[in-house]
Amino acid sequence: MSEYDLEKIAKKLSKRIDESRMRHTVGVQYTAAALAMALAPKGHEKKLLSQAMTAGLLHDNAKCMSGAELLEKSLKHGIKVSDVEEKNPFLLHGKLGAYYAKHRYDVEDEDILNAIAFHTTGRPDMTLLEKIIFVADYIEPGRKKQPRLDELRRIAFTDIDLCVYMIAEDTLSYLYPKAIDEMTVRTRDFYSRGK
Repeated sequence: MSEYDLEKIAKKLSKRIDESRMRHTVGVQYTAAALAMALAPKGHEKKLLSQAMTAGLLHDNAKCMSGAELLEKSLKHGIKVSDVEEKNPFLLHGKLGAYYAKHRYDVEDEDILNAIAFHTTGRPDMTLLEKIIFVADYIEPGRKKQPRLDELRRIAFTDIDLCVYMIAEDTLSYLYPKAIDEMTVRTRDFYSRGK
């Protein structure tokens, strides 16, 4: 596994996203680091921490674009676009962000790229890193408006699967009926098992 130069990435990234997005990004990066330190399986602590810091830093690297630009660049780079994403191109920032993480920031770790690609919608049977970035994006300290934040922040460190389910459920409730993404539904349904 490669160690990435996070200082160099942050410097390059700060030229592409605005100041408030950078604040959020740093919040996600350090929330992801805390989750990685708390949840890493024995013997994988260093690797998971490095992956979480990198994915957290790059998760929104394509966020500061218009919907039209997200759609145009996704199509240009051969990224598969669903009907819902075509109507709501903001959903594409994860997939396009994974593409840019690889091609602009030289990230080759597939787990990091998947964590970036699915940080908004989630997906069934995510890796621990994917769950960490999905959750960290929602609960980072700069977030104020999401429902049940205090509860989610506590649960994230004790039962991340339950936290993923609750976040997917809250996301679907918030978006209904405007921009329901099938992947978020599948994520919610997968993590609802036994709930």
